[in-house]
Amino acid sequence: MQISMTFPENDLPGVEPEIQPRPELSTLVISLLKGVIYREADERLWGALLDLRVPVRDYVAVLALELIVDEAEGYAFLKSRQEAGEDEAGAGSAPKPPRLIARRPLSFPVSLLLALLRKKLLEFDAGGGVASGDGGVRLVLTRDDIVELVRVFLPASSNDARLIDQIETHINKVVDLGFLRRLKAGAGSPPTFEVRRILKAFVDAQWLAEFDSRLAGYQAQLAGESDMAGDTGDR
Repeated sequence: MQISMTFPENDLPGVEPEIQPRPELSTLVISLLKGVIYREADERLWGALLDLRVPVRDYVAVLALELIVDEAEGYAFLKSRQEAGEDEAGAGSAPKPPRLIARRPLSFPVSLLLALLRKKLLEFDAGGGVASGDGGVRLVLTRDDIVELVRVFLPASSNDARLIDQIETHINKVVDLGFLRRLKAGAGSPPTFEVRRILKAFVDAQWLAEFDSRLAGYQAQLAGESDMAGDTGDR
């Protein structure tokens, strides 16, 4: 008795099926590699991401990346997948693949600004927030608002203009990092910024608590320097 078997096309034993590229998947992965996907910026792209979340997650996992999606806040991004003990590579351990998304060390003033903006966002949410024109809830601050947030934590300066210039430099760095978005302002209006809600994903409660302890030490150091300066002036 002769048995014959038929196989679907491209499904023969030992033959790898041909992978048909999906433009939607390619577009999503490329967009995520370029930066954050926001629901408000592109509803169509956001909808496609929700539909193809699993294949996107599997695809980027090959690159040692993890897909983070926050449907409530409306953003998605990629981050390097953390391996157990990745900072404690022992002898004979397997070499790690190079990081596709590099870590960025931040200066103290920039870290301070991020922490203060995160606290401001926390207070804003606790107070119910204010709905924006597009139906979302956005925290919008002027440049002067941000300057006042930071000023009290920086060393006193007799040159106010120079201090503001320094804070503006830190603001621009936070804009480059994607945690602040510069808004269009009318003629004569002060510069305004939206605090992007993705900041919540990078500055969590534990980070804030640790930063608070460091900040307390920094403030004590500033207070000690001020007291010493006052004593010197009295003498």
